[in-house]
Amino acid sequence: MGISRDHWHKRRKTGGKRKPLRKKRKFELGRPSANTKIGPKRVHLVRTRGGNSKFRALRLDHGNFAWASERTTRKTRIIDVVYNASNNELVRTKTLVKNCIVL
Repeated sequence: MGISRDHWHKRRKTGGKRKPLRKKRKFELGRPSANTKIGPKRVHLVRTRGGNSKFRALRLDHGNFAWASERTTRKTRIIDVVYNASNNELVRTKTLVKNCIVL
């Protein structure tokens, strides 16, 4: 198992290292990010815990956007990623994430 959502890899509040008490468990499993790009719609189905499923968007070309100043919400076409406060590389690779500014 690769990506883990545990807290055993972190240090104690005193700064000391934690000793691993056990191996990684399946319920601590994480997944790599989708890195959604701009393009024709491509969505994969991912099996989750309990046999449920999630949708993983790999490419999207439309989105539902809200303008608070105009009090409107519209489904519009995504042309380009213009700005991302968290990472400039996401703008360069045109990756769609939460809170990115798009045209």
